[in-house]
Amino acid sequence: MKLWQKGIVYQIYPRSFKDSNGDGIGDLKGIISKLEYVKDLGVDIIWLSPVYLSPNNDNGYDVADYYKINPEFGTMDDMDALINKADALGLKIIMDLVINHTSTEHWWFKEALKGKDNPYRNYYHWRSKKNNWGGFFGGTTWEKVGDEYYLHLFDKTQADLNLSNPKVIQEVKDIMTFWLNKGIYGFRCDVINIIYKNSLENGKRRLVLTGLEHYHSTKRNHEILQELHRDVLDNYPETFTVGETVLVNTEQALDLMSPDRDELDLVISFEHMEVDHINNKWFKVKYKPKKMMKTLTKWQEALPWNCLYFENHDQPRSVSRFGCPEKYRLESAKMLATILLTLRGTPFIYQGQEIGMTNGDFKSLDEFMDTETHNIEKLGRKLLIPRAILRKMLFRTSRDNARTPMQWNATTGFTTGTAWLKENQNKTTINVERSLTDDNSILNFYKRLIAFRKASPVLTKGDFRVVNMKKDVYIYERSFNKKRIRIIANMSHKERKINITKKPVISNYNDFNGKVLRPYEALIIEV
Repeated sequence: MKLWQKGIVYQIYPRSFKDSNGDGIGDLKGIISKLEYVKDLGVDIIWLSPVYLSPNNDNGYDVADYYKINPEFGTMDDMDALINKADALGLKIIMDLVINHTSTEHWWFKEALKGKDNPYRNYYHWRSKKNNWGGFFGGTTWEKVGDEYYLHLFDKTQADLNLSNPKVIQEVKDIMTFWLNKGIYGFRCDVINIIYKNSLENGKRRLVLTGLEHYHSTKRNHEILQELHRDVLDNYPETFTVGETVLVNTEQALDLMSPDRDELDLVISFEHMEVDHINNKWFKVKYKPKKMMKTLTKWQEALPWNCLYFENHDQPRSVSRFGCPEKYRLESAKMLATILLTLRGTPFIYQGQEIGMTNGDFKSLDEFMDTETHNIEKLGRKLLIPRAILRKMLFRTSRDNARTPMQWNATTGFTTGTAWLKENQNKTTINVERSLTDDNSILNFYKRLIAFRKASPVLTKGDFRVVNMKKDVYIYERSFNKKRIRIIANMSHKERKINITKKPVISNYNDFNGKVLRPYEALIIEV
C-alpha cells in the first residue's frame, strides 16, 4: 500500500493555525512551531491550504502568483524550512493546486486587460455578451471590463482560466514541477472537475448553477488530468493527488480515480455533506442520521477507496452539525471520530477537529469575513428571503465556522495580537493545552484511535460490509484475512436497546453496558 492509502491526512488552514509574530494572522513559522504536535497526533500527511501570493478575497484561493509566498505567511525560505522540517519528522506535505481560476491581481490577467491582441488575453474566457450562467457564490458569472465580459464561476475577483489554450496547460505543468522539485508530496486539486469549458453558450435553466452542463466533468477535463499525470506526475513516482470534485456521483468518481486512467488518486465527494441541507421552503433543517448512514454506505460499497472526512475549511464544524455540542460534545465528537477512522479509505482530519472545536460564536453578520457568506447574503436579500431566516441560515452554514483560530490554550494560544477572525470564547475550556492533560479528552481519544487503526491490517486493508442501519444505529464490519472488526455507533442523542456480549476494545464511554447504547455511544469490537 502507498503512504496515502495507509496514512492519515491533517489539514492546516494557515491563516488560522498559529501566528508567530503577533499580527493576528497565522503563518509558516507558526506552523513550523507546531509540527511536533501534528506528528504526535499520529498523522502522516499535511494538506496545506494556499500560501501563495494572494489579495485574499477568497483567502488564498484567488492566486496572484503561484511562485511566491503571501508575505502575511512569510517567505519562500520559511516555506523551504517548513518542507524540510516536516520531512525530518516523517511528514509529507500536499499543497492546493488552484487551476480553475486566478486572482484578477495575477499578472497574467493584468496583461490580458491591456488589449484583445495581448497574448495573455486568451488565458481567460471573454465574451462580448454575457450568457445566463449562475455562479457558485450566487449571482452572475460575468464581469464587464471595457466592452467585454470575463468569466468567473466563483467571486468576480477569480477569473476562470481558459484551459483550451495549450499555453495555460503548460503553465500548470510548470507550476506543478516547481513545487514537486521543492519536495512536496503532491496536490489537493481545487474544483478539479469543472476546469474545462466545452462551450460558453447559454445553459439550461435550473434553480442554481445554470450552465453546469457546459463544464461539469467534460471529456476534455479528463484528458487534461491524464496529460498532467503523464507529463508531470509520472516523473515523480511517490506523489499523491486528491481532487475536490463538484457534484459527482459514484460513477463519475470512479472515472476520475480509476488506476487505468491515471487522473487522480482520490476524490473528495460531497454527497454526505449534503444530508443536513435545507429541505423545505422555510429553510428549516433536520439532520437525519439514517441519511448519513445510507450515503456513507453507498460510497463505501461503490468505491474501492474513499476520502473520509466530516469537516474542512469549507464546511461547518462536524460536532455542531452531526453531534450535540451543548450536551454531548465529547461523546458525539468521539463517535464521529470512530466512524471517520474505521471506514475504508484515507481519513482527513481538519485542524481543531481533534479537540472538538465547535462552530463560531458570531453575533453579527458583520463579523463574518468569508466572501461566499456575504455574496449569498446579497443574493438572499435580492430574492427577498426574510432577514431573520437568512441570518439563521448563514450563521449555521458559513465557511467561517471552520476558520476561527485554532484553540491552543485558554488565552493567547493563537496570537498575542488581535486575531483576523473572531476567536471562539469557548477556547477557555476547549483547547489543546487542556486536552493534552486530560486522559478522557477528544484529542487523546483521536490518538488512541489513530494508533489502533495503524496497527490493524483489518482497518487499513480490510473490506467493508454494512450489518445494520436501524434507529440511528450504524453497524458495519471490516474484514481481512479471516479477522473481523465490528463498529457500532449510536448517531443520535437517544438511548437505543442492544444486546452485546463481547467487551469492546475501544469505546467512547468509560464503562461498558451491553444492553443499552447511550447517546452517541460508539464501540469497536473484535469479533
